[in-house]
Amino acid sequence: MKIGENKLKVAVLMGGIGEERDISIQSGQCVAQALKEAGLNVVPADIQPDNMSILEDSDIDVFFISLHGRFGEDGRLQQILEDKGLVYTGSGPAASRLAFDKMASKKAFAEAGIATPAALHFDHDTNIQELEEQLRQLVRHTSGGIAGKYVIKPIKQGSTIGVSIADDPNSAIVDAKKCLTEFSDCMIEEYITGRELTVGILENQALPIIEVRSKNGFYDYHAKYIDEGTEYLFDTINDSALIEKINQSAFVCFNALGCRHFGRVDFILGSDTKPYVLEVNTIPGFTTHSLLPKAAAKTGLSMSDLCVKIIEAALANNNPEFLSNRTITNKG
Repeated sequence: MKIGENKLKVAVLMGGIGEERDISIQSGQCVAQALKEAGLNVVPADIQPDNMSILEDSDIDVFFISLHGRFGEDGRLQQILEDKGLVYTGSGPAASRLAFDKMASKKAFAEAGIATPAALHFDHDTNIQELEEQLRQLVRHTSGGIAGKYVIKPIKQGSTIGVSIADDPNSAIVDAKKCLTEFSDCMIEEYITGRELTVGILENQALPIIEVRSKNGFYDYHAKYIDEGTEYLFDTINDSALIEKINQSAFVCFNALGCRHFGRVDFILGSDTKPYVLEVNTIPGFTTHSLLPKAAAKTGLSMSDLCVKIIEAALANNNPEFLSNRTITNKG
């Protein structure tokens, strides 16, 4: 896009203060390179709450948020940008806060009629004896249910940070206590036996479904960002009706939280062929291992194409007429 004689100026925000800081920097660097290749004027910016001087640069036309986890994905940064009247990519403050809170988002999914694994909140006031009985009741002995296991996870973290799997209620409580001590919030979720799927969303388009298969059977931080043996597979579902159901469920969840522009919705496809939504990622990764760019590439979109489309969505959201008389890049 040109404004007068000047190319569109984009600040790529990365870094932050969360446990996903290193991944955020990787994502931000990949986004910055992609936008440079698209011909845009790009300013990479490693920001933190006490270092946001880039937001005062009046020449910046749009801010591309590549922060993951705390501060970047929980609505705090979005609220700051909103208060300053700045144009930025991705979901707004309210949707970001809701999506980042796994218990709150589960409630929204359930109210929208989408299946999600049952979960219990765990905090310092939890009655342990009552919890043991609740955990036993949580186990559903159905063909598509769980194998007597539990997933313990922080309520407000990403990238599978702090997540563990327990085989019985007592072990789940031990792990939950550790999780609570380290992250200040915790939930215990039923373990659904099945296949891990993810659906990228780009504006009103559902990108091709990816099935993730990790070597150790658990798609944890190592499998996501380090292990080259993790498989990302397309076209593993042959049932067109099931594909449509998964895609529609992804849109329902995305819209139920009020998300916009882009995102990624993660599912477990149970052995009963029922999709159970796990969460919506409002700022999924943009690294070489990341799923949204892989899904976009399957449709023929390069990383540059993907990032430009996201910027177009942000600009159109701010000013619908902005794109009608300008071109994004210098490419012919």
